[in-house]
Parts: sequence; structure tokens; C-alpha cells
Amino acid sequence: MGRLVNGVWHDQWYDTKKHGGEFVRESAQLRDWVSAEARSEEKGEGEREVLPAEAGRYHLYVSLACPWAHRTLIMRRLKGLEPLIGTSHVSPLMLEHGWTYNTREGASGDPINHVEYHHQLYTMADPHYTGRVTVPVLWDEKRNAIVNNESADLLRIFNEAFDDLTGNNLDFYPPDLRETIDEVNADVYDHINNGVYKSGFATEQEVYEKHVKALFEALERMEARLSRQRYLAGEWFTEADIRLFTTLVRFDAVYHGHFKCNLKRIEDFPNLSNYLRELYQWPGVAETVDMDHIKRHYYYSHDTINPTRIVPAGPILALERPHDRERLVGRGVRKKKVD
Repeated sequence: MGRLVNGVWHDQWYDTKKHGGEFVRESAQLRDWVSAEARSEEKGEGEREVLPAEAGRYHLYVSLACPWAHRTLIMRRLKGLEPLIGTSHVSPLMLEHGWTYNTREGASGDPINHVEYHHQLYTMADPHYTGRVTVPVLWDEKRNAIVNNESADLLRIFNEAFDDLTGNNLDFYPPDLRETIDEVNADVYDHINNGVYKSGFATEQEVYEKHVKALFEALERMEARLSRQRYLAGEWFTEADIRLFTTLVRFDAVYHGHFKCNLKRIEDFPNLSNYLRELYQWPGVAETVDMDHIKRHYYYSHDTINPTRIVPAGPILALERPHDRERLVGRGVRKKKVD
């Protein structure tokens, strides 16, 4: 994992010493939007561009291994956006050049911009870019620019911007559940989605123990929540479930061993493990999971954690097994009201 400094690539790992052994994730910088109508609007300290939803204009760059990018692939599938938004995926091996489009290692290649390295997309958009080079990236083919590189934003964009073009009115962020979804997302992001990284990338014992404890306390909260209701926001499957799923599906295969998040497996939580299998079996979701890319990326790319780069053979997850979530009331995905 490297970063660009004034447009120049540096193979630079996270500086945990600067933060007392803590892994600190940088915030996404590119936060323009896509909507049914183009406009400019105030966002934080300045304006963001709001671009029009158009078929064939946007391209999604992802890693099949990355949980943040995986979220967007699931939403793209569930919202029927595949005919409108193409994708390219990087190699699972993230080495001295960061994410690459090396097809010999399992990348798709880049048919849009024909770059070799993912960081070249960032400098195409801004020759002086400074910051981490991350996936996912939504690319605007008309402007030859990055629209957005924040997965949480892309979930919301995909949930609503293209509905008029697809006729898909499924709503994964319904207005009456937004407060609940936002509260759950905040807990899950800080302690679970990012919690596995804060545990796995910690370079001080006390820091690791603090975050792994917080991680499993949060998993216990989700376990209790899912004992009472079928999904995180209640009876409806929402974006909160997508955001938790991409961490859960990687947990036993990667985070439990590689990141030392080993107090328990997800398989040891009755509700979480059944919930994971239900979401995996949701139509379209399993096809977005590439366990080969997931395992090869983590175990091979993080040589500070796994210097031998040996990729383990197991575990056998058997996510196709039956689940017991039918015992709780579930109503599927909410549909938007059509005027």
C-alpha cells in the first residue's frame, strides 16, 4: 500500500509509529456525486459537483479482495446497474506499485484508460494528487476524471441515481430507517469494518488488545441485535447489512488468523453465522464474492504481517449451508414510492 505525494508514487506503508502503534485510515478526498439531475451544492467547506446519471458514462474500478470495494459491487448487482456501469478489477497482489491491472496475476486489465497501475488513474485526474490510492473509484469517461472514491457515498449514489434508467426502485436506505441505519453504520464501521484493520495493523501490544476487545464487544452487540430481528435495521434488508456482510464474509478466512482477531470465529456466533449465510445466499450476492482474490491479497500483500507469503488452504466455509433466519420476520428490501 503506497501513496502519491504531489503526483509522485511512493511505496510507503502506514506510519504507525507516528500514532503510537495505531493504524489511522485516511479519509477519502474525492467526493463528487451522481444524481438524476446535475447541479452544484454546498458540501462541507466547499461545493461538490453533482453529475447527471447516464448509461455508459461511468466505470467502476474495484478490487475483488477489498471489503470497501465489495460493497459497491453488491449494490451494483442488487440495483441492476451492470448494463449501465462497467467494472474493472485489480490484481489481488498489492506490492511495490500498489494495486495493478496485471492480467497475469488475476486482474481484468483496464479497457477504459489502459493504465498499468491504479495510481495512474489518480494522476490522470489530478497530476498533483497527494494521498492514499484506494479502491473503489467511480470514473467519469466523459470528463476523464474520478467522480468519487468513497465507498459509503457510492452505495448511496447507486441506490438512487439511476432508478429512472433501470426502473429498479428497491431502496436500501429508506427515509424512515435512515436514523437507525446511520447509528448501526457508525458502530459497525468504527469497531468492526475498520476494527479488524485497527487490530491487524497495530504495532503495539496494548493498542492491538484495545482494538480487538472493542471489535469483539461490537460483534457481541450485533449478535444480540440479530437474535431479536432478522436484519440490522429490523425487518428490512438495507445498506447496513451490505456494509457488515463484506467484513463478516472475510472474517474466518482472513481476519481471524492474519489480523489476529481470534477470540472467536464468526462460525462461533449462532446468529451472526446464520445471518452471514442468509446474506451470502441472497440472489446475486454470492457471485460478488471471490475468496481466491480475498485470501491471496491479504496473505501475500501484507509481508509485514506474513513475511513468508504462504496463503493458507482453509478454512472450508460452506456458506451454502442452510440458515435459520426464517424464524424471524423478514420483509426483504423496501421499495420506493413511485409518484
